[in-house]
Amino acid sequence: MSKITVVVVDDSALVRSMLTEIINRQPDMTCIGTAADPFVAREMIRNLNPDVITLDVEMPRMDGIDFLSKLMRLRPMPVVMVSTLTERGAEVTLKALELGAVDFVAKPKIGVADGLRQLADDITDKVRIAAKARINRLHLPAAAPAPAGAAGAPPTSVRSSGATATPAATKPATTSPGLGRLSTEKIIFIGASTGGTEATKEVLASLPADSPGVVITQHMPPGFTRNYAARLDSLCKISVKEATDGERILPGHAYIAPGGLHLSVERSGANYIARVQDGDPVNRHKPSVEVLFKSAARVVGPNAIGIMLTGMGADGAKAMREMKDAGAYCVAQNEATCVVFGMPREAIAAGAVQEVLPLTQIAQHVLDHLRATVGQALSRV
Repeated sequence: MSKITVVVVDDSALVRSMLTEIINRQPDMTCIGTAADPFVAREMIRNLNPDVITLDVEMPRMDGIDFLSKLMRLRPMPVVMVSTLTERGAEVTLKALELGAVDFVAKPKIGVADGLRQLADDITDKVRIAAKARINRLHLPAAAPAPAGAAGAPPTSVRSSGATATPAATKPATTSPGLGRLSTEKIIFIGASTGGTEATKEVLASLPADSPGVVITQHMPPGFTRNYAARLDSLCKISVKEATDGERILPGHAYIAPGGLHLSVERSGANYIARVQDGDPVNRHKPSVEVLFKSAARVVGPNAIGIMLTGMGADGAKAMREMKDAGAYCVAQNEATCVVFGMPREAIAAGAVQEVLPLTQIAQHVLDHLRATVGQALSRV
């Protein structure tokens, strides 16, 4: 079996050396080149044709985001971002995932060498996943003419589907026929990993303001989920936030598991509440989809709707089967639209899903299912 070939792009000689060492220690991969800036990297990629590149977020001459944008439009390939664990690093990393990076590694701001050694398994796992990921060419929408007096105004979004930001304070209070009555009873559960930040965005952006409450476990380290939730909140009709322990799960709201903590759901009287807790990793993950989906099966039962999105591994597959057995309605993203089909594939193999759908159809299908449920309930009255 041929080795995975990697080019490391980073302006730090120390980081280049450390990543090269980590990669070359693996029997199934080899670092075939390093570059200190995107201009050198461009020629190296052209000449060496690597399977994967690791890319620093902030570099001289051309930053990693500009380079990634050009790369994904002109020569799409698997990219693992290497970002600093800071507020700015989190914002830029989320932008990189939007532009098509497969995943990211968060290096510490201090003690980089020791930090990278501790992250060696994580780094090499993500390189392996990236080498097998489905990569699509980036298509940026053409810029609309700026209105008079708005010269230089920044665009609200670069989503290829054309969604624009809606400030949280002015979210429309529209309702969808047949959803209002059910939205206080049902809860939508979403599990995702590699490629899931954009897949989750696609689903949430398609939900109406009176959607049932949504709880989400996206595999993500500490320091990134708050920025991610804020970004989704600006793009969606529903309100999106990082979950806090003990808060009530409300219709028209989505709650994201904080990085490094497990999220589950409990019952408190007539209400559902979020439970955010520390604990051991489950299926190597914290937060874990298994933890969230098990609580769905145990506490919410037939009032739960499960959605399994793109991701590597099998986290949540067994618990999703428990959800289905408890009466929940469960769907999975299809292979053609997944960055990595692992988690949906395992859920399907476990007999956990009723429907397998393209990403762009999942939200509408769930809404149609909810409306049909309302109709069936009314017909029995």
